[in-house]
Amino acid sequence: MELQNTVKEALNALYHHPDDAVRMQADRWLQDFQRTIDAWQVADNLLHDASSNQETLIFCSQTLRSKVQRDFEELPSEAFRPLRDSLNTLLKTFHKGPQKVRTQISLAVAALAVHVPADDWGDGGIINWLRDEMNSHPEFIPSFLELLRVLPEEVFNYKIAARPDRRHQFEKELASAIETALNILTACLNINELKEQVLEAFASWLRLRHRVPASALSSHPLVLAALSSLSSEILSEASVNVISELIHYTAARNSGGVSSQLPLIQVIVPQVMNLKPQLRDPSKDEEDIKAIARLFADLGDAYVELIATGSDESMLIVHALLEVASHPEFDIASMTFNFWHNLQMILTERESYTSSGNETSIEAEKTRRLQVFSSSYESLVSLVTFRVQYPQDFSDLSTEDQKDFKQTRYAVADVLIDGALVLGGEPTLKILYMKLVEAINHCGKDQHSDWRPAEAALYCIRAISDYVSDTEAEVMPQIMSLLPKLPHQPQLLQTVCLTIGAYSRWLNAASSGLSFLPSLIDILVSGMSMCEDSAAAAALAFRHICNDCKKKLCGSLDGLFQIYQTAVIREGPFKVSAEDSLHLVEALSMVITELPSEQAKKALEAVCLPSVAPLQEMINQGPLVLGQKTARELTVHFDRLANIFRYVNHPEAVADAIQRLWPIFKAIFDVRAWDMRTMESLCRACKNAVRTSKRLMGVTIGAMLEEIQGLYGQHYQPCFLYLSSEVIKIFGSDPSCANYLKVLIESLFSHTACLLTKIQDFTSRPDIADDCFLLASRCIRYCPQLLFPSPVFPSLVDCAMVGITVQHREASNSILNFLSDIFDLANSTQGESCLSIRDSVIIPRGPTITRILVACLTGALPSSRLETVTYALLALTRAYGLKALEWAKECVSLIPSTAVTELERTRFLQALSDAASGANMNNLVVPIEELSEVCRRNRTVQEIVQGALRPLDLNIVAVS
Repeated sequence: MELQNTVKEALNALYHHPDDAVRMQADRWLQDFQRTIDAWQVADNLLHDASSNQETLIFCSQTLRSKVQRDFEELPSEAFRPLRDSLNTLLKTFHKGPQKVRTQISLAVAALAVHVPADDWGDGGIINWLRDEMNSHPEFIPSFLELLRVLPEEVFNYKIAARPDRRHQFEKELASAIETALNILTACLNINELKEQVLEAFASWLRLRHRVPASALSSHPLVLAALSSLSSEILSEASVNVISELIHYTAARNSGGVSSQLPLIQVIVPQVMNLKPQLRDPSKDEEDIKAIARLFADLGDAYVELIATGSDESMLIVHALLEVASHPEFDIASMTFNFWHNLQMILTERESYTSSGNETSIEAEKTRRLQVFSSSYESLVSLVTFRVQYPQDFSDLSTEDQKDFKQTRYAVADVLIDGALVLGGEPTLKILYMKLVEAINHCGKDQHSDWRPAEAALYCIRAISDYVSDTEAEVMPQIMSLLPKLPHQPQLLQTVCLTIGAYSRWLNAASSGLSFLPSLIDILVSGMSMCEDSAAAAALAFRHICNDCKKKLCGSLDGLFQIYQTAVIREGPFKVSAEDSLHLVEALSMVITELPSEQAKKALEAVCLPSVAPLQEMINQGPLVLGQKTARELTVHFDRLANIFRYVNHPEAVADAIQRLWPIFKAIFDVRAWDMRTMESLCRACKNAVRTSKRLMGVTIGAMLEEIQGLYGQHYQPCFLYLSSEVIKIFGSDPSCANYLKVLIESLFSHTACLLTKIQDFTSRPDIADDCFLLASRCIRYCPQLLFPSPVFPSLVDCAMVGITVQHREASNSILNFLSDIFDLANSTQGESCLSIRDSVIIPRGPTITRILVACLTGALPSSRLETVTYALLALTRAYGLKALEWAKECVSLIPSTAVTELERTRFLQALSDAASGANMNNLVVPIEELSEVCRRNRTVQEIVQGALRPLDLNIVAVS
């Protein structure tokens, strides 16, 4: 009683106390209370208490539902019957509401049915019990109908802590009772005010996709009731849900094919097709139109393969879907987009035609079908273009609405691509070009004329750029000659710039391309001067043009340098941000790549200068001033240098440059090694230089490695590890570098192993763990002969064992992948010689590694990590065969039988045994996933399993 009063007081505080701190405290207390065993009785008592207010009823019904779902195993077996009877009484008590409470009680009964087999439930299982209750107490039918609706939905509710076997069994129980369930619903159809509830429950049972013969369904009273509602004045959502489910039901994989479903299809399709005139009926409200559109979209999605044959009947559905696509409301029109995409894939992919016979027949059938659908896709392309037009009040829209508009544009771009794939890029381009010409005729030269239709047409033209031939000679030259004539309105100019960038390959390949370049580059320069958005678009387009037209632009290097310097030094009219200026850096670097070696060296020096000069100036001011600079003052220059070294593909020139610049880099390493952001940016520049120059870097690489090796032990910057990873990739297999690299990796790994000694260290420095084990995996791949014999290898494995359970996704994955790479060593040609050393380290630790991996499977890591953990465990089993099976047996025997049954244990071990025998890993995943699910089914079980396996305890004695 005292606890019941405390619950009421806490709820009162939660909902009504003015102090936030008190409300939070009440919320915490209530959450903790829900986990206690007392919550069962208290929630039940308060629900039966007539004086409980609505807040109490809602909280207690949610508590009881959650307890039945998650904590049913807390109760002794004899508690089932009283609990069922109590819930039944509550169902009757709340048959008139509150609705929220009634739903929670229904969910609790459904969860109880998932836990308790039909034989133990008695009365022939829950459906028969429900039928008898409804017959005995017709006044409570609304509550029982709600329970009947939620039952099939709970088959797939993984919040219910049932074992996989029991979940499958429950599904079978419902499947065998489907006829009884539909008979109950049919009987309730006679009660007019319950019709909607009955149809909702019917839709729910259809989602189970358990077969009721199509011939039986086609004349079933429930189906006829749903169809008759379609033609009534008031279109009920429930009847639409039923028809939608029936459509998908006929197209389900296990439906037995179209021919077996024909009786039902022939009933549904004509009735839906009769709704087509209502799409344009002004008296219909938007919700009704949306419901009708949804049915047409469902027809399209379900029968797309039939429609793709292009029969006269299927074209009627296509015309209806075009009608939907033309609806002014985007939410309605876009319901068809999935259909147009799937139809495009069937029409264009060769696999769709393999049944046609030989190559000639395949091509003939493909041509025929594309011809049949060409006019539909032409209409579609014309219909969707207006949707990308900026609204008049765009600048006044909320951020969320502006974001929605951009999403609309992306969705329309996808539809245009589908159109281009069916019609071909050039025919689609012609349709869009006509829209552009029409728009330009209405758009004057001044900024105040309506620029929006021209911008929309250009956006669409840009969207299909990948599907227009580089040699197209009819429309593209006309588009390119129109671009300089358009007004410089910010959004229009931004799209013009992006369009220029999108057609950079055409500009390079077309015979007239070179003649357009000067005027187009002038437009890009205007874009850089207009506003930040147009400047970003112009910089990106500039990069595309320089990438694709680099040979053509070699002679214009001085002009390009001028644009680059104005943007980078930021003293002119340009509004290019530091981030977007990187596109210009890349652009110029790509052109420099095309120059002869000597010219490239000079050009590289010139392109580096705007970044090198300010860095040198900061160094000249002395270590004190350099140390006080903000990271941004330095990183802006290193980011540019990183991009130059990445995109200037002249290894020798880059090696020379890095050698010249090394004193500057070293000075900053020495003074700023404490600053993570600067070090990351500087290491990225070094990494790109190493990647481009490779073995031409000569002595500079030695100096660089010496520097980071010395600084790592003081500052533990993760970027020093990823720079070393790049070096290992390039120099790992070079015998002349072996001694040098051996010292490097031993130093880095021994420092890291000393830093990461307990799980808390991994949690506080996951970046270090991530980069350390990525580097270790690189060593296994490129220089196993340096890593395995090294005295640091055992301590690295020990370090990995400590950190496997770190919750940080990347760090945990890197550790697991490192272990998998060790176990898979036999697959690597270089690694075979190291197998005996590996085994001497792994075998003594095998039982512990296995136990930690099983603990990760069963709850120590989130279930999203399951695939990586499973791979590591199977790789370990393949590598160590019977030994690994013994380790696995030993650790699963630690899990109490209250958590895992003998059968579940056996299935899991059998999967590992199959892996040891070389079975395909894909076939072994299900028993492993089932063990994981069983051990995570609720908090209590998970705590029991983790308490038994103790993944953080590296020395555990097996329980005898």
